[in-house]
Amino acid sequence: MAHLCIDLAFLPTRPTGLGTYALNLLAHLRWDDVVTLFAPRPLESFPCCLVPPALASDGGRWAHLARLAWQQTRLPALYRTHKADLLFSPLPEAPLARHCRSVVTVHDLIPLRFPGPFPSLLTRYFQYYVPQVLSNSEHILCDSEATASDIVRFYGIAAKKLTPIPLAYDATHFYPRGLAPANYFLYLGRQDRHKNLDRMLQALAQLQERECEFWIAGPRDTRQYPQLLARVRQLNLGERVRFLDYVPYAELPGLIERAIALLFPTLWEGFGLPVLEAMACGTPVITSNLASLGEIAADAALLVDPYRVEAIASAMHQVLCDSGLRTHLRFLGLARARRFSWERTARRTCEVLVRHL
Repeated sequence: MAHLCIDLAFLPTRPTGLGTYALNLLAHLRWDDVVTLFAPRPLESFPCCLVPPALASDGGRWAHLARLAWQQTRLPALYRTHKADLLFSPLPEAPLARHCRSVVTVHDLIPLRFPGPFPSLLTRYFQYYVPQVLSNSEHILCDSEATASDIVRFYGIAAKKLTPIPLAYDATHFYPRGLAPANYFLYLGRQDRHKNLDRMLQALAQLQERECEFWIAGPRDTRQYPQLLARVRQLNLGERVRFLDYVPYAELPGLIERAIALLFPTLWEGFGLPVLEAMACGTPVITSNLASLGEIAADAALLVDPYRVEAIASAMHQVLCDSGLRTHLRFLGLARARRFSWERTARRTCEVLVRHL
């Protein structure tokens, strides 16, 4: 029987985008042969070989470095011990040993598009390590056509080695609950610079409707959070901006549904799960006309130029003041969201894995 191993050593205790992808894919994976998971904690779906918890991504950069070392030193031996035929990694990480055949997923190449004035460890990881993994892999999955184009552009990898497979959302968790609306725009995600929060704050300051608020949900970034707080004070936004930090998964649907709109005009995304989750909750979406976001939202959202503060502010004003537009976007968003499912994502992923066993 063919034996597939799945590397989940990165899996954090509080999953964000990457963890959501891995866990939902696993929940819908239908596999007739043998599967073994390498994970930092037991998971119900398949037999699990426990790895050191210190490798999980919530341990920060040192956990990342430790995991890369483990993948090159210990993982090849585990691959051999379990008599694996193929290793699947939901990240662009895998052993470079010749006997370890792998299929990996690339979500985005953000660190190459926005490297900053001084190359970070993450940028160097994408410059030197990731291309070796991709060159060595049997096949590469990616979340969108935008990411596939970036892989070809930055690494020169042949398009035939790539399969874009859109992500999805949990329809049993994200759906309209009929909650009373509140008076806030919502951003959901990390606080990295390419997320464009500074321009969102500027757009909020331009709105004449000063009674509305802007709620920012997601893990606080020790580098960006102080700058964002300073920007809030500089723009005299005072009590109009709330930082919610990490929001538990169970609380997300209610938080999303009660918002005036999801505000997500980021500068680049490999996919953008919050856009899909908001549409599934019946919440209007304002997002970017760049990268994968148009692939996800199509005509079911207001697409804006994320570099133009005036465009963001204008879209916020339209959604806030036009109840007919909100109803229209809700209808289109719900219909659009139904085109995505984790079952479909898992099925297409399995088709690729089976081809390379």
